[in-house]
Amino acid sequence: MEGKYQWLDLRNGTSGIYYPAIQAKKHAGRSTGNMMGSEIKTIGVIGAGQMGNGIAQVAAAAGYRVQLYDLSAERIETALATVNGNLARQVASGKISEDERKVALSRIAGSSDINDLASADLVIEAATEDEATKRKIYNSVCPVLKPEAILATNTSSLSITRLASATDRPERFMGIHFMNPVPVMKLVELVRGIATDEKTFTAAKEFVGSLEKTITVAEDFPAFIVNRILLPMINEAIYTLYEGVGSVDAIDTAMKLGANHPMGPLQLADFIGLDTCLSIMQVLHDGLADSKYRPCPLLVKYVEAGWLGRKSGRGFYDYRGAVPVPTR
Repeated sequence: MEGKYQWLDLRNGTSGIYYPAIQAKKHAGRSTGNMMGSEIKTIGVIGAGQMGNGIAQVAAAAGYRVQLYDLSAERIETALATVNGNLARQVASGKISEDERKVALSRIAGSSDINDLASADLVIEAATEDEATKRKIYNSVCPVLKPEAILATNTSSLSITRLASATDRPERFMGIHFMNPVPVMKLVELVRGIATDEKTFTAAKEFVGSLEKTITVAEDFPAFIVNRILLPMINEAIYTLYEGVGSVDAIDTAMKLGANHPMGPLQLADFIGLDTCLSIMQVLHDGLADSKYRPCPLLVKYVEAGWLGRKSGRGFYDYRGAVPVPTR
């Protein structure tokens, strides 16, 4: 059944984990789904940061045409260079051929003109984790999109229903939450808002399945599944540092060797971005009104200082030298 995807719902309900029953065959001119009578062939990605360039890469590698939009031409240039570097490493490791690298890269077009998203069948917003910013983007992009186009958000914590209300297509809006780094992580969370229709949900499932990702379906609650569990753990690690229970190195070593985590929680926080960690904890604290989600004051202080982790050169580790050094 080439071009078709079968799904197994392990819970026979609205939430569950779905696995592609067959592998996606990569080819030029990929299309999938039945999106209100038309197939998904062109993917728009809003935001050329770490998540946006990762989504663009996996979509292009799966055969989709990709329009990568960002206000900054410099960020687009950096994103394309990052994708090229990632693909080059895959060539070096024998995962893809040089020809496949060139073809995948040729499928991505960068633009700082939002009107270039007009041809997209599915647009994934991957902007910063700030609701006001996302609403402003939807205000700008909705008049440009085709009436039948699906608009999705890569938010890791915000209400899908509330974001959908800022669009002209709540029934064709949903959460498609990729994990970081997108080319490496196999999981994608799918989250429906209260108005998301079944055709949109099905099209999103088939699209994500064609990327050879595993899907978990989460309900529209603050931070969904992964970050509802992960971020409080990171926040508690920061409290452990804040209260002097252990140093940065001691905490990360304890969790790597004592809990078999591949990366310590403070190192992981730096990788995610401390501003993103704080934003998600604020969403949990505000949305669930439980003091156990109160962001650690040390996390707040680091963000206020501009110590955001790897992307700023300093967080719980100082990355400005040849080797990262704990800052506490």
